[in-house]
This record gives sequence, C-alpha cells and structure tokens, in this order.
Amino acid sequence: MRYISTRGGLEPSSFEAVLLGGLAPDGGLVVPEFYPQCTRESMRAWQGLSYAELAFEILRLYASDWPESSLRALIDKTYTMMVFGTKEVTPLKQLNEHLYLLRLSNGPTLAFKDIAMQLLGNLFEYVLLKRGEQLNILGATSGDTGSAAEYAMRGKRGVRVFMLSPYGKMSAFQTAQMYSLLDQNIFNIALDGVFDDAQDLVKAVSADLNFKDRFAIGTVNSINWARVVAQVVYYFKAYFAATSADGGQPSAAEVSFCVPSGNFGNVLAGHIARQMGLPIRRLVLATNENNVLDEFFKSGRYRPRASRETRQTSSPSMDISKASNFERFMFDLLDRDPEQTRKLWAQIDAQGYFDVSADPRWQAQRERFAVYSGSSSHAVRMQTIRDVYVQYAELIDPHTADGVAVAKSFAEPGVPMICLETAQPAKFAESMREALGHEPALPPGLHDLPQRAQRYCRMPRDLAMLKSYIRAHAPAR
Repeated sequence: MRYISTRGGLEPSSFEAVLLGGLAPDGGLVVPEFYPQCTRESMRAWQGLSYAELAFEILRLYASDWPESSLRALIDKTYTMMVFGTKEVTPLKQLNEHLYLLRLSNGPTLAFKDIAMQLLGNLFEYVLLKRGEQLNILGATSGDTGSAAEYAMRGKRGVRVFMLSPYGKMSAFQTAQMYSLLDQNIFNIALDGVFDDAQDLVKAVSADLNFKDRFAIGTVNSINWARVVAQVVYYFKAYFAATSADGGQPSAAEVSFCVPSGNFGNVLAGHIARQMGLPIRRLVLATNENNVLDEFFKSGRYRPRASRETRQTSSPSMDISKASNFERFMFDLLDRDPEQTRKLWAQIDAQGYFDVSADPRWQAQRERFAVYSGSSSHAVRMQTIRDVYVQYAELIDPHTADGVAVAKSFAEPGVPMICLETAQPAKFAESMREALGHEPALPPGLHDLPQRAQRYCRMPRDLAMLKSYIRAHAPAR
C-alpha cells in the first residue's frame, strides 16, 4: 500500500513515511492509493475475532510495509483490558429494537479519541526509537483530542506535544483533564479564539516546510492518516456485534451508523469502512448548531464559517466550522481527481465557499456513498439526554445526544441503527445537571481532578508567537 495526496503533490509513499506527518507537502491530505476490498470469506473469518485481532487484520492492509510481528505486538499492547477496562474495548449496547449505542468512551480520557490515539502513541514511539529521532507533535483540540493525545504521548520517548485549545470554551472537566498534566513533554497552549483558529495555526505551521522539517513537526489531529484508519476498526466490530445479535450473516445484513461530527474524521472512518465493503446502508452525520456539514449534505454548497460565526454550544467538541477531513471525502466524490480537488479549495480561498450541486457526481452521492445528515440544538440535546435516561436508564453526553436525536429521522425497520458514543457524561457536568437535575458521578481515580494544579500558556492568535514558543521548547534538528 502506497500513499498519495488529495492535491497530487506527493510521490507515492509508505505507511511509515506518512505516519508522523500531517498535511502533505502540497497542502493536501494523505490518502491511500486505493481502499482494500473485503471479501465475503474475510468478513466471515473476521466475525469472531477479538478487537486486537480485528485491528491487526484491518491495519495490516494499510501498513503493508511494516513487519507483521511488530504491528501485531503494538496492537496487542494497545487494546487491552488494562487500557480500556473491558475486553470488548468498544462494547455495543442495544437500546430498543433498532437503536444501538456503540460505547467508545472506555479509554483513559473517557472519549472516543482514545481508541485511535492510544495506538498512535505506541506507533510513534516505535518508529522514533527505530530511527533514533525526535518528534514535536503540534495539535489543535476543541476538547477531547487534546487530552486523548496527551495521555497517549505522556512519557513517550522522543515525543513532545504542543496542544492548542480555545481558551474558556471547553468544559471544566476537559480543561482540567488537559491542563493538569504536568509531564515535561506536554505543553498546553490556551488560545484566544475558537477551535478553527487553533486548527488554522496548526495548518500554517505545517505549511512552512522549512520550519516543519527543522523542528520535526508532526500531528495527531484527524488529518493524521493513521488516526483515521485506526477508527475504521470499530465500525467493523460494531457491525459484527449487531448482526450476530440479530442472527444475520456478516456477508448479507446491513446496518446504519449515526456519527456526531465536527472535523469529519470519525464519519470519514465510516465512509472508508463502507468503501472497503462493509455493508453500511446509511451513514448519518450529526452536527450541532455549527451545521456547515449538514448544510453541505443537504445542498451541495460548502461554506466554512469565520471564527466570529462559530457558535459556542453545549456540545463543545463539535464547535467546528472548518472540517479538515472533509477534503478526503471530496477527493473520493470527485473520482479521486487531485486537480479538481485543488480547484475547489482554491475557490474557498478566493470566495469563501464552493458549490457542487450541479455536478452529476454530487447528485449521485446518496447512491454512491449513502451519507445523510441532520443537525441538533441545545433544547433538543437536553431533551434527548432526558429521554434516553428515562426510557433506557442510560446516561449519554451532549454530543452523543446530538447523534441519537438525528438518528431517529433516519432509522428504518429491520436495519440496526448504531449511534457512536462520543464521551462519558462526566466530562460535561453542567449540561448533565441541566438535563437531569444532577451531575453524573466522576469515574474512579478522577475525584480530585478539579483540584489538581494546572499548567498552560495563554496566547493570542499569532503565528509568529506560536513558532517562537516552539523554538524555545523544542530542539531543532
């Protein structure tokens, strides 16, 4: 398997060559030359595998340049009872006849980002030790990516993490979880702005190829290909669990997924799983009031919002108006044409949007890719949290509530609708108190989190200042 750029400016490269990077040198995103296809035989063989075994079978298709023994050892080290608290890693909970909840919050930071990030930490350390190199990870977070990355990378040899987050716009739990990490290789930067401002700065640093090379800048945001492909695994795992429960055959039964999404990485993993042959009937994207992606999938018009237009909501990890991974989806929609992909993103730079509603490929999108969308609001997510608690005795966080609310409009009789959980409710105590009148209990070991000392650097939206901060804390090559 070799990797190329959505904009055509990357010579075909190996998995290891693209592992540590973010943007391709031409400003595009790394994608595989093709999606491996799953046969009926392989699907049958995969059905009874453990999570680690299934992850190995899928990831080795994308990391064919790696020794299988090393890849298997790193995967086995990652997906354990000790790390995730359950041998299933991503257990599936049936709520009613058709509605399921895929539990993705069992990792160290109680969010779905842990599933991929814990593996990424082990992959990075393995490669850096083998090469005798250092890596300075630069990332942006709206809440959960930052803590998941920092907990995965803390103490890892050869790795430093510089994580930008929007000052004052995460939940108190998310803030404390990140800023209380005092490891010497972790640097939290509280940015005056919104997530999109932080993401823009990360991209600007990555676009400065001399600086990127001199200070060995890498990324763990979902623009990192390895993180996206690691998330593909739990779509297969959920499918097997749902069809087995219904008595279906893995090669025949269909399921649908509903995915809360801000940066399009999680739903992109589902798109990739479908392209590989997983029988996904509908892939439903759920947004909050920042509904740029919902607007696109309803109209064919994509208009990223300016920072001042991005709303602060009660599902803060989705307060994103520039979805970085969306370019990978559009590359596929445009029949993997890098020139046309470049032109669309040039239109965004020139006029602030692009419109593909007249393109026959867009008009055939539902048949080709089966992506649907919907949006939620504060009132709807609060009511959904209450309804799920009363009807099923289940606590769900506000982001998951966005997904459950939207899923109801697309559920079909006889087709399991699997809603992807985003995080544990304890991370959003204020919203849970509003919805239910009480806060969820803090998980074991985190009762003192609000009282822990915090360390961070507050910074304006200034590229030169960010580069200066990195220079001061990261040795150059």
